[in-house]
Amino acid sequence: MGGIIWLASYPKSGNTWLRVFLHNLLLNTNEPASINNLNSLTIGSSNEYWLEKVTGRPVDSFTEKEVVALTPKIHRAFTRLRSDSVFVKTHNSMSKVHGVPLITPEYTAGAIYVLRNPLDTVISLAEHFGISLDDGIDMLNDKHSVISSDTTQTAEHLGSWSNHVMSWRAVNKSALHILRYEDMLYKPEKAFGGLAKFLGLSPPKFRLKKAINFSSFDTSRKQEQEKGFIEQSDKTDRFFRVGKAGQWKNILNDDQISRVIDANFDVMEEHGYLQNSKIGISRAG
Repeated sequence: MGGIIWLASYPKSGNTWLRVFLHNLLLNTNEPASINNLNSLTIGSSNEYWLEKVTGRPVDSFTEKEVVALTPKIHRAFTRLRSDSVFVKTHNSMSKVHGVPLITPEYTAGAIYVLRNPLDTVISLAEHFGISLDDGIDMLNDKHSVISSDTTQTAEHLGSWSNHVMSWRAVNKSALHILRYEDMLYKPEKAFGGLAKFLGLSPPKFRLKKAINFSSFDTSRKQEQEKGFIEQSDKTDRFFRVGKAGQWKNILNDDQISRVIDANFDVMEEHGYLQNSKIGISRAG
């Protein structure tokens, strides 16, 4: 039985990119790994399959409180999948709901947290959920934000962007690796090389470069265009949208930028996301 290495992030922050990279690095095939086979190596914590597997009952037969109460049993089931660590994707914050930890400590071996500028995150978030930018900002800033359950997924409890980031920062430093989306984009060998080192891996340089190339945005988007992507939202016609940083400068208006920054000032500043603001925004007041 192994422990869980959480692949954690706020939605639309690069978690899928991380998973695609891990598949290509670990499988080491001669062609890009299929984006529709990610669950074979990096499973999703909110997939209703696991609730049904553990209980033998359909998701709609449970209340939210009952689902949360079963969290430790589901996490234990994850650890029994492999003799060593298992990668599990989550958008949950590291918090408690109905007194139950959403991330079970005794089954946790470590975490990789993908961090992205919330000014860009909110643009992808709004398109993914089929909502306006202003509603996306409300979601990003809401301390009680939740992705509701549906026919395939159990609910995920996010909180605000800042609360989400800080909750995962509580993980023991030796067991936590923070991966910035912007570094994945502009400094891929350093970013992904650091990730490999955190996992105790020392891939040859050519293998690391191949995994980076095979998991590039253009490669994944091409796969989606040719074969579709099973994780695509029914609110949009594509999952892999643009794959760039800094779009907010041309898409968000000054009021929208202010709303994101004012609600997340401290955490954005700590992670270097206020250095290139196009307008002089400081703490509200």
